[in-house]
Amino acid sequence: MNCLYPLPMLRLWHTLSFCLFFAPLPLHARDWSLVTNWVYQLTNYKDNRLAEIANSGFNLAVIDLARDGATDFFTHEELDSVKHTGAFVLSYFEIGAIEEYRPEWKTTPQDLKLAKVKGWPKERLVRFWDDRWWPIIQDRIDQALNVGFDGAYLDMVTAYEEIPAKEFKREELANKMVELISRISQYAKSKDPHFKIVPQNAPELYTWSNWEPHPNQKYIQAIDGIGLEDVFYLAHDQPAKMKWCEENRQNALAIKRAGKLVLGVDYAKTPGCIRDAYTKQRALGFIPYVSIVSLDRVLKED
Repeated sequence: MNCLYPLPMLRLWHTLSFCLFFAPLPLHARDWSLVTNWVYQLTNYKDNRLAEIANSGFNLAVIDLARDGATDFFTHEELDSVKHTGAFVLSYFEIGAIEEYRPEWKTTPQDLKLAKVKGWPKERLVRFWDDRWWPIIQDRIDQALNVGFDGAYLDMVTAYEEIPAKEFKREELANKMVELISRISQYAKSKDPHFKIVPQNAPELYTWSNWEPHPNQKYIQAIDGIGLEDVFYLAHDQPAKMKWCEENRQNALAIKRAGKLVLGVDYAKTPGCIRDAYTKQRALGFIPYVSIVSLDRVLKED
């Protein structure tokens, strides 16, 4: 006989083989270093759920702590629906500013709130170094941990350079931001060693020539990756040719060489700019995503 097994056994083998090769990865088998694509959505989740993201095929998703940005927090079961596809899920929140719609807005001491964030009138910069700010950040980390997020995506790191340097020199403000990120990392990883810390923007916090030692080892040891906006396109379809954009790319490359993921997000609408952004980011070894500035939808590369 040419066949070692009867036909029913062959069918069973084919079925098992399909399940082995195409079933979602178990949670423990996910590999952070093998992330190749990501999605970034902060509002307007389809049907107020995560099914669209779960079915999108992305390796990593950055979403808000709450579907409404306020108190309607995502649940453990909802996050598991995404994680069981093999994807990592990071919780988005700001650490250098506060939005009016956040539940902590009313309880945040008025003297912690500073000037409005440029371009975002419903957000205020905060004294992020003040010990009274820490419990707010701590509560957000606890919320992310309690419902099973894989990590935190920390926005408004740039607050250190947007706050007027009156009380402190700019270098001191930068150092205080590094201290906050390090504190977040230590606290979160003490509860879950696998919890990922990914700040957005300000890659110079690693490479700044003022650091001693240079580069900043406290910063790089605290993070697992970095998100970088406006890598090649500013909102929308505007080429990122300014000097600070090139400096950001070079500083992010240094972070990548240190073994961390670089999640790049460009803001473009036209097909040509979208293709160009993906091509150029990949050429640098970044993990690209192209969206619109409202970040209110799931967009896939053509």
